[in-house]
Amino acid sequence: MTTKNWLTGGFRPVSLCELESRASMLERLDNKYVLRGAVLGQALEALQQEFDILEIDGRREFTYETMYFDDARRSSYFDHHQGRRRRCKVRVRKYVDAELCFVEVKLKDKRGVTVKKRLPYPLENYGRLDDQAIAHVRREYRALYGEDFDRRLEPAVEMCYRRITLVARDGGERMTIDSGLMFAGPRECREVDDDAFIVETKSANGNGIADKILRALHQHPVKRCSKYCTAMAALREVARHNKFLPALRKLNLVPTPARPGFAGA
Repeated sequence: MTTKNWLTGGFRPVSLCELESRASMLERLDNKYVLRGAVLGQALEALQQEFDILEIDGRREFTYETMYFDDARRSSYFDHHQGRRRRCKVRVRKYVDAELCFVEVKLKDKRGVTVKKRLPYPLENYGRLDDQAIAHVRREYRALYGEDFDRRLEPAVEMCYRRITLVARDGGERMTIDSGLMFAGPRECREVDDDAFIVETKSANGNGIADKILRALHQHPVKRCSKYCTAMAALREVARHNKFLPALRKLNLVPTPARPGFAGA
């Protein structure tokens, strides 16, 4: 199922090249919101005045598949759960429609700013980390933290969702809207109903145009709404997940059969 035209139809299109020139946002402050369709619909008129939508070959909505990696102790998960400033997430992301793949490392700097470093990766290597990928993780970790990354990584959880990407006309700000989320682990899969959307704002100061529009509708960021951590909690892959309960309640994930290609299939 694709996102309805009410969500994508009212924006002016922008190319990927133009989007990157306005706001690459590899270093940013993020806010995440969980919205129902009715609230998101109320925000659209104001958003359409300030943002353009990424369009590639006539398509405005794109499917992402992502495999997250962690060590056996689930250090990435618990670093986030415990609110540690120094933390690292490693994933391989497949941009299904564009047939592209990247190894992505997400780090936090001393200011709490998200720093994302990515490496082009062969599409056939999706779901695993080869020597080149591990070298990329170690290099970026040492560059930011000045220490060796010595964790032995393994696949932890997989997810799929549909995304639209908005970019501010004045530049310096992005916004993504994700729908149709499915999380898959070794034992089960869970999905979010079609009326729930994860909205992420990305700006230099964490208080951009999109944040102001949503705040005017009495919407506030959901703390502890990392997709990776929420997925691990929803799939019962970790014993402690109390800090992610607000996000889990808003998403209302339900069991579902695995889709082809997922870890649980």
